[in-house]
Amino acid sequence: MQLHSLTLVQARRLLKEGRVSSVELTRAVIDRIDALDQKINAFINVDPDGALEAARRADEAIANGDQHDLTGIPLAIKDLICTRSMPTTCGSRILENFRPPYDATVIRRLADQKAVIVGKLNMDEFAMGSTTEHSAFGPTCNPWDLERIPGGSSGGAAAAVAADMCLAALGSDTGGSVRQPASHCGVVGLKPTYGRVSRFGLVAFASSLDQIGPMTKTTADAAVLLKAIAGHDPADSTSVPKPVADYPCRLEGDLKGLRIGLPREYYQTEGLDPRVEQVVKGAVAVLEDMGARTVEITLPHSRHAVAAYYVIAPSEASSNLARYDGVKYGMRDFEQTELLSMYNSTRSRGFGAEVQRRIILGTFALSAGYYDAYYGKASQVRSLIIDDFRQAFKLCDVIAAPVAPTPAYRLGETVDDPLTMYLSDVFTLSANLAGIPAISVPCGLADDRLPIGLQLMGTHFDEATLLKVGHQFEKAAGISAKPQL
Repeated sequence: MQLHSLTLVQARRLLKEGRVSSVELTRAVIDRIDALDQKINAFINVDPDGALEAARRADEAIANGDQHDLTGIPLAIKDLICTRSMPTTCGSRILENFRPPYDATVIRRLADQKAVIVGKLNMDEFAMGSTTEHSAFGPTCNPWDLERIPGGSSGGAAAAVAADMCLAALGSDTGGSVRQPASHCGVVGLKPTYGRVSRFGLVAFASSLDQIGPMTKTTADAAVLLKAIAGHDPADSTSVPKPVADYPCRLEGDLKGLRIGLPREYYQTEGLDPRVEQVVKGAVAVLEDMGARTVEITLPHSRHAVAAYYVIAPSEASSNLARYDGVKYGMRDFEQTELLSMYNSTRSRGFGAEVQRRIILGTFALSAGYYDAYYGKASQVRSLIIDDFRQAFKLCDVIAAPVAPTPAYRLGETVDDPLTMYLSDVFTLSANLAGIPAISVPCGLADDRLPIGLQLMGTHFDEATLLKVGHQFEKAAGISAKPQL
């Protein structure tokens, strides 16, 4: 097996046994990036010198008996997580040359384990999009079909993992931005419970929805990476002081008696592609063969999730993005001599069309006379969605559903049709509104050989069950197809 195609768990074992060095592993990944990224465009910045230096330090640590789960493992990071050693652009011209003065908490936790960061990954600008076409640095292509989207907004992360340009990555999920691209690219993507992973150093899109999550080749890899980044952080007021489970040690065990909820509304949604439905139902049948049993459940307010999300998220975005005004940091139009003109020109030139659209939507929803009618009402719907899940989990342990209603679109197919793009998140938004954990696990291919993901959702802080079910499904289904590059 070539070094770049190793899983995180396989690489960790080889490093421990001394059969491979971190420098060899990192160089193999960098060579892979050099060979493929011109046509995939998964990376915004690559730091080969910094990565090889970190790999040398990791090899020294391993030689001295100081090896952690991620020591010497080449990882890549979505470019809205602050890294002091590399620019953090958020896929936007307004932050094109911004270098943070500090590391995000998750980056510090990776550094504590002596992980190797090879670069920063492409994304929809400020995480606003579902296709990674809304990046100031050009779209990312799906490794399975270079004429198709990888999903978004963590499309660079999904594509990099699928194409073996890193062993694992960190993305962020505000409305499905880890799970949906993971599904489209045939990798594992986990959105943890809100508050499970620190958001300190994550550039905010919608603060009550954003969550950092692992994107990996296998569920076992996701368990290792989640264990490394999870835990309470005093620097993040939304971080929950709850003990972190030993996720890798809880992957084994049968699924006999596990109750899997099938939400009636998800499988009766208009626009659900029959190919997706067939593959997902086939995956559920595999779980039944393993001893799990299915129960029909209802999530009656899920039909309002898209509308509620696209009021709440743009409203929070309009507030969060107000800081990019050309005064504090980031891009500034120096040709303008008057303050208001400078504000207007900087934001018009620095933000792309999709970001401007959402700022306008959010500003309107929060404006005087409209707050109660829009943001207030959407928040009430959010409470009803939370209660729907609370009632559903009285009947089941895990909810199984599609991740996206269709396989990956062709590039350009929805770029001028924002409503279609927004509806592509119809199955993922509710988990963010409710703050529950959810994972996408590859479960098969559509007839045109495009990956399909199975979405599993669980109760708050029960990532261990999702990872266990995903891991057991992987072993039973034996899905091993890879993109041909």
